[in-house]
Amino acid sequence: MNSHVWCHGTNCHKSRTQDRVRGSKGSKVLRTRKVKQDAWNEKTFYKYFCSNSCYNDFANANIERIVALAPRTEALETPIDDPVKTKHTGGYTYADGTQHTWTTTDIKERGVDNTTE
Repeated sequence: MNSHVWCHGTNCHKSRTQDRVRGSKGSKVLRTRKVKQDAWNEKTFYKYFCSNSCYNDFANANIERIVALAPRTEALETPIDDPVKTKHTGGYTYADGTQHTWTTTDIKERGVDNTTE
């Protein structure tokens, strides 16, 4: 495996930063950054892009071809249990004497218990 790849950002070579300047006096260029291949970026887009900006440039320029790889023709659905709404009271009291209240909605996937105890 190569230890580095060139950033795939479509405008990476146009960003005016000092680390991209290469060449001898009189023939300087802005060069695409190298992206180090590490365990931390092995399964992320950072394996091919030096920054979010470069990733966004690439994705925006190629979105139609990216979506064509795996077109979505139907909506995806995840089965859930009936949502449980819980009303909470506390924290502080308003000037008119009413208590601060808020509602949370607990949504759980059916058959999956994500609680940690």
